[in-house]
Amino acid sequence: MAEAMFGGSAEEISLEEVGLRCEVDGEIATITLDRPEKRNAQTFATWSALAHIGDGLPQQVRVVVIRGEGPSFSAGIDLRMFTPEGVPGQGAFASSATLDEASFAERVALAQRGFLWLRRPDIVSVAAVHGHAIGAGFQLALACDLRVLADDAKLCMKEPALGLVPDLTGTKPLVDLVGLSRAIEICLTARVVGAREAARIGLAELVVAPDELTQAVRDLTDALLATDRDAATATKRLLQGASGRTLAEQSAAEAREQAKRVKALFG
Repeated sequence: MAEAMFGGSAEEISLEEVGLRCEVDGEIATITLDRPEKRNAQTFATWSALAHIGDGLPQQVRVVVIRGEGPSFSAGIDLRMFTPEGVPGQGAFASSATLDEASFAERVALAQRGFLWLRRPDIVSVAAVHGHAIGAGFQLALACDLRVLADDAKLCMKEPALGLVPDLTGTKPLVDLVGLSRAIEICLTARVVGAREAARIGLAELVVAPDELTQAVRDLTDALLATDRDAATATKRLLQGASGRTLAEQSAAEAREQAKRVKALFG
């Protein structure tokens, strides 16, 4: 299936060729978007490689940090995808336009896999955002559980201004975080949301100076790892399901999860 995305399997194309790095240090995995000369613009290959990283994530990893090399987190979609030639070896949007509905849906689902795994209950994902987080970059930050922003961060949902819709799993978390009205305004104006506003409306957990971003993420990671892993997984699972349950259903879910924890600790 990866071949339909960029002309070769994820195993055949190295992360370095795609413009990604993945470094595992104990319980922490750091994924770096590493195309600074392109402001970490994303392609079909980026999304397939992200999915590949998620599929092969070592079991001991509890926290995944997503960051960008150079002046930006990610400036969004590689603009070559809008040209007839596209990205070499990966095609272009023009080639996608010829697909039937089922094939197109399959292609989008493959791209979305690179974002969806960041919500797994057994990990906590943290976006360390500086500079531009535009379009696909904004959606990658939204795919993470937590966002720490440098005060130079600029968020923008650019897709509607390009005649597209956001389709990399970003619309639901955006609405969940800021509400429907604000999400409509942000998307349909395609305006830039600065770091301070992002914190005020719920898009960021923390805003720091650019030179403090690495340490702030490290401090947050240390605090997350101080919590019992099984309790953290169960709690995240409860929180993720809360919006879709009534109070009675959520209370029952809490009881089920707690029964497992008590048996594990004292049984």
